[in-house]
Amino acid sequence: RSRPSGTPCGTRGHCERAGSLSHCLRSTPTRVQSHAALNSHHFDIQTFGSSLPVKVMEALTMADVDDHISVKVEASGWAWMVCGERLIIWKVSQTSVAKLSVCKDLQLPSSEFAYSADLISITSSRPLDSAPIPSVSALAVSPDGSARFWPSLAHDGTYTETSLDLAGHVCNYVAAVKGGSFIVSSYRGHLLRLTPDSSGKLHQRPVQQGQGMLSGIGRRVSSLFGIRGQPADLTVFSVLWVKETGCLYSLSSCGLSKWEVDENSETQVLSWSTNQIITDSITDAIWDSESNYSEIKKGVNVSYLDIQYSKAGLVVLAAAWHPGDTPCVAYFCLVTLAESIAPSPDLLTVEVTKYNPPFQSEEELQKTRVVLPEPSSPAAYLYNEELVFTCSTGAGRGGLAEEKISFSSPGDRIRGGGVCAGLPVFFSQNSGLVAVLARESASLLPETMEESLCTSVAGPEGTPLETPPKIDMVAQEDKTKLLKQAFLQFCRHDLVGAQSMVYELFPSDGEGSAELDAVVTQIDLDLVDDYPACDPRWAESVPDEGAGFTLTSLILLHQLEDKMKAHRCLMDFLLQTGLLDRLTSTTVRMSPMSTRLLLCEHAEKLSAAIVLKNHHAKHPELVNTAILSALKKSNTDILANLTPADVFFREVSQISSIFECLLDEEEKALKEHSDAARWAEVVLNVNDIVKDMLQAAAQYRETKASLYRAPENCGPEPEYIPWTASGGAGGVRTVITRQHELILRAAYPHADAELRGVLSEQLVALLDSLLSGYVSQLTSLRRTGQQERYVMLENEYTQKRSELLAPLLELGQHQWVAALAEKYCDFDILVQLCERTDNQSRLQQYMVKFADQVRTPPDQELLNVNTSHIHYRSKVWDSTSKNVHTPYFVSYLRSNIFLTDKDLFCACAEKVSSLVMYAYH
Repeated sequence: RSRPSGTPCGTRGHCERAGSLSHCLRSTPTRVQSHAALNSHHFDIQTFGSSLPVKVMEALTMADVDDHISVKVEASGWAWMVCGERLIIWKVSQTSVAKLSVCKDLQLPSSEFAYSADLISITSSRPLDSAPIPSVSALAVSPDGSARFWPSLAHDGTYTETSLDLAGHVCNYVAAVKGGSFIVSSYRGHLLRLTPDSSGKLHQRPVQQGQGMLSGIGRRVSSLFGIRGQPADLTVFSVLWVKETGCLYSLSSCGLSKWEVDENSETQVLSWSTNQIITDSITDAIWDSESNYSEIKKGVNVSYLDIQYSKAGLVVLAAAWHPGDTPCVAYFCLVTLAESIAPSPDLLTVEVTKYNPPFQSEEELQKTRVVLPEPSSPAAYLYNEELVFTCSTGAGRGGLAEEKISFSSPGDRIRGGGVCAGLPVFFSQNSGLVAVLARESASLLPETMEESLCTSVAGPEGTPLETPPKIDMVAQEDKTKLLKQAFLQFCRHDLVGAQSMVYELFPSDGEGSAELDAVVTQIDLDLVDDYPACDPRWAESVPDEGAGFTLTSLILLHQLEDKMKAHRCLMDFLLQTGLLDRLTSTTVRMSPMSTRLLLCEHAEKLSAAIVLKNHHAKHPELVNTAILSALKKSNTDILANLTPADVFFREVSQISSIFECLLDEEEKALKEHSDAARWAEVVLNVNDIVKDMLQAAAQYRETKASLYRAPENCGPEPEYIPWTASGGAGGVRTVITRQHELILRAAYPHADAELRGVLSEQLVALLDSLLSGYVSQLTSLRRTGQQERYVMLENEYTQKRSELLAPLLELGQHQWVAALAEKYCDFDILVQLCERTDNQSRLQQYMVKFADQVRTPPDQELLNVNTSHIHYRSKVWDSTSKNVHTPYFVSYLRSNIFLTDKDLFCACAEKVSSLVMYAYH
């Protein structure tokens, strides 16, 4: 047999030459209860179900070396094996001894091409998990399009045959869908729906393409709604039927397509052009920290391998490699894509697994698939003929320890897999069906974090710390260690033991206490500031910090990612043990703050640190100098065997200290170099670093807000001042204000038009961060009802907003000024903008838009609180000036905001200027 003509390069290995396995040794599978020889640290490999049917054992024993063997296991409890042109279908018994053996040995149509288990499917008018054998029917399609249908497995000698119209292309997937029908796919995207009649005869028709409510509206318009035409060179990598939602998905070289399938029809509802977005996101996740990233990006290749369904979205298995890497390795990634009309990078979650074997060929990559045992869990299992790799999709809390489980002993291979009874089940050539089970002792924590925690809770001479009989007499330091120990038990899947320790330390009948807040805060701080003393790499000689720092960057980046995983585990622990809802407040930066929001702050700083680490690789000289300055200011020693970056990135809680030091370097460059070409690079890089770090923190805060939200019955909370809005020396708000002044005074006047545009865009992004910090503060004060403090802060906010935006208005940056003023409701600046541009219609729009905002307090408070909204520069009200400003103000006052209350209108107008009183008369 040979490869089918027209099979695209790099597609599934099941259409490979049937003789490609001739080097494999054959042996009869043996049934054993455990497989310690597989040498897994975190998982047990156990026999699944009863012994294999005799016919399966016989087929394996008698198989020729040329026979291609593949197996599929279904959640319904059915499995089938293709061995050459022999198809064996059996019901998997989940007990050690099968009560009734259901096994059928069927003959497949002859074909010059090798079969695959993907070309077989079964269906029944009843639920398959309990369907009697007479009600189960099966369909097999040869790669060249010959279909054989068995109406009932009870009569395996009775079948019908038909030839499918796949336009001469090779068939690669068969899926049983609703109404007892099947979907058949070719490599080139031809989809057929096969429906048997009462006699068992198959009727075929093409699957409807883009024929929903948008049909007939034209290609250009339909593309706006996610429906695209099908190109001639399309290649299908995987087809997925999701029974729970009644949807069919296709992963192809053009992206993802989705159909809603009914009993007799189907509707293509979406077709996403996701490949470029996924490729860019994967490339960013793997190579973004490289100094020559822009060049690397051009040469990255991504191969799409498989697709599965999860509650978080569709999970795409992909592999990326760069031919120029030495050595060239394949990075296997899991990309979770939330469904939407238009794909967006914001809807993607990319998890780069630690499975990165040497790249051999794209065809080898296509042999790897993914299994997701539980749609609501991030646990994932990659597998190919030689191994199973446990990992996480990264789209939820929890997951699995990453580990490679080898199945490469003599004669052994994995011939297929699936999910059964909620477990990942694989078919081993030597051992039959086996399930991969996480050991109860396997920790959710990364290994280095686990070791650090174990060290921190150990008693004298490394012995475990014991719980004292009188817990109320324990010092807070020891309570911290004991709660850490409970956390470790939780991470090792001992929720009962962890809950018991938590109850002893902090009884559930007691309210949240300052001690609980202090202990939890300290544990999370220990995690984010963890010193990786257990990591042997830190004991080795320091790599040369020349250009690139590939090894050092990778080590530090992994340590930051591990800290983020540990933080997520801690939040899960606090949630499941009930401690999270009992947290109140703690003191931060000399002010009270919600403890939950402080925990969120730690994670935000980790996100910012990861961004800074990536910039460290791109701009080593600038960032290294700033790091040295920050360490010097904090009087931090640098041990001989560590780099300054090692020391700085360990203490994540102090990551914001880099901002002031970056500005110091920027100011130094501006003073030393009069040539814009010399200082522009430094200024732009500093802006990018600060902006990207603050945006990463804000994005985490927004996307994970539900995790840190206060419980429903929670009392008033303290004022929330995000660390990205901190004031005082070295505070982020102070840093942005300083950068604003520095750019407008020392950089902008000496820049050309192009550079001014870039500087303005960067500065606006920084001002956006600063103003959003004020909004967060004001929002928290409004919730707590602290009116006096609210009014004081609002006045400060209004004044600061005007001070920051007015210079940009003077410089003619109208587009950026309008964007910020509209977002942060600065009516004063918007009126001035309309005056400068003589745009009365726009002014009228603003008055309507902001009418409700200004009308909100309809009583005397308006005079005390909201007059700031109508306070303009004194020259506007100069009685000797016959300018156009007065009519604008008059128009504003005479709008329906004050039209119904003459007295209120007059009082406000008099407070601003007596010159406009005539406006009402």
